[in-house]
Amino acid sequence: MFTTGLRSLWDEPRAADAPERVWLDRVLVGVVMVAALLEGTLREEVTWRPVMTIVTVGLAPVLLWRRTHPLVCVVVGFGTGMALGLASWLGGTPGVGLDTMIYILVLVYSLVRWGSGRQIVIGLLVVAVAAVFSFATDYTGPAELFGGLAVLAAAAAGGAAFRYRAESRRRALDQVRSQERVGLARELHDSVAHHVSAITLQAQAGMTMAAKRPEAALEALAIIEGEASRTLAEMRAMVRVLRDGAPAEYDPQPGVADLVFLARREPDPVVDVELAGDLAGLRPQVDAAVYRMAQEALTNALRHARNASRVEIRVVEGAGRLRLRVTDDGQIDPARPATHGFGLLGMTERVQLLGGTLRAGPAPEGGWAVDAELPMELPL
Repeated sequence: MFTTGLRSLWDEPRAADAPERVWLDRVLVGVVMVAALLEGTLREEVTWRPVMTIVTVGLAPVLLWRRTHPLVCVVVGFGTGMALGLASWLGGTPGVGLDTMIYILVLVYSLVRWGSGRQIVIGLLVVAVAAVFSFATDYTGPAELFGGLAVLAAAAAGGAAFRYRAESRRRALDQVRSQERVGLARELHDSVAHHVSAITLQAQAGMTMAAKRPEAALEALAIIEGEASRTLAEMRAMVRVLRDGAPAEYDPQPGVADLVFLARREPDPVVDVELAGDLAGLRPQVDAAVYRMAQEALTNALRHARNASRVEIRVVEGAGRLRLRVTDDGQIDPARPATHGFGLLGMTERVQLLGGTLRAGPAPEGGWAVDAELPMELPL
């Protein structure tokens, strides 16, 4: 079992969400450098003061690469620590170092949080060797021994915990996106089947009427051409999004016309629905997507908008685009995330597959707003 677990860890890929560098990294490096300079200047009884100050300050920029090259950073950081420990042991001056050097624990956290399985195993071996060497050359008692080991273990455990949390959320998001793609593919399947049925009927009618009324056959061919073009566009879209070929039951989907049933005149809050433009004959995928986005946005408003008295749902058609806007006049809950949850994330995936855009966040006039825009026709 231990061998299987080690093999699984060894084969673990790098974390997928590692940012290369953010502004906080530069702030961290700046704070570490200032702290090292102050400690090296003001602290009493610092052994090898100039050397230790230069080493501590010079090593700080390694933090900038702790996500992209975590193993290299660990080797550099703890390798430098071992070199200083060896020099102090040979020179008979134990206790060399500044307290600011504790920042190298961030490298242990970063190794486990962002590194691959191979990097984690090799890096932790380097950390273990450095810890054993440090305790062997500068042992001051069991309290420091167990305390140091506990701090190293806490740094590694913190990296593992945050890595597991991020991975769990990534899997949940992938599942939401996959479900939306499967749902859209099912709807596309129904639409394609409808168009193919229409093509078949028109072809049969054209063949029947060709001898008696040749112009009727030409009309049928024109209808078949239009249906075939729409079918081809939807088949391309279905191939692009289809992930699961399992059979499923296809129930009628609510659409834009059903949004009126979401309206209510009851206070706290009142829900107003406004539909403007030519909304007849919408694509089933667009029709269902707009309804589900409005429903999800309304649910979030009722759940999170504090002291809201009004929620407005507005759908407008124009210039070949369908626009949805859902707003509330409530106070924004501080605990409400700046990014939308799994429901709207799934809708974002669906909107993008249909060639549209979706935005959710605080509105300039107050409250929360969800804005979506979809093309009336499927992208080819």
